Amino acid sequence: MRIATGALAVGASWALGVALAAAPGTAVAADPARTHEVVIQGMLYVPETLTVRPGDVVVWINKDPFPHTVTASGAFDSGPIAAGKSWRFTARRAGAHPYLCALHSTMKGTLRVE
Repeated sequence: MRIATGALAVGASWALGVALAAAPGTAVAADPARTHEVVIQGMLYVPETLTVRPGDVVVWINKDPFPHTVTASGAFDSGPIAAGKSWRFTARRAGAHPYLCALHSTMKGTLRVE
């Protein structure tokens, strides 16, 4: 009986992967941090609600022709974000963080860190 070497190598690799995945105490790499975008346009945050993981970065991009803020009491505050500019924030504290624009209080959003 003759077995192709490529098939043997694939089978051995698969078996090793299954064994490692099932082995107790085997370290599993954490998901790498991701970057998310919230667009500020038309006096809205889009998306209005964003769910991220601790360590993820959120970038708010102001596409309106005037400044806005991203202000969550006690959690974060961008200060004024000029037209055409952006602001980056690394999410660290778990929970729901409602925020608003301090210059336009009808603009509201929520950052969920889970």
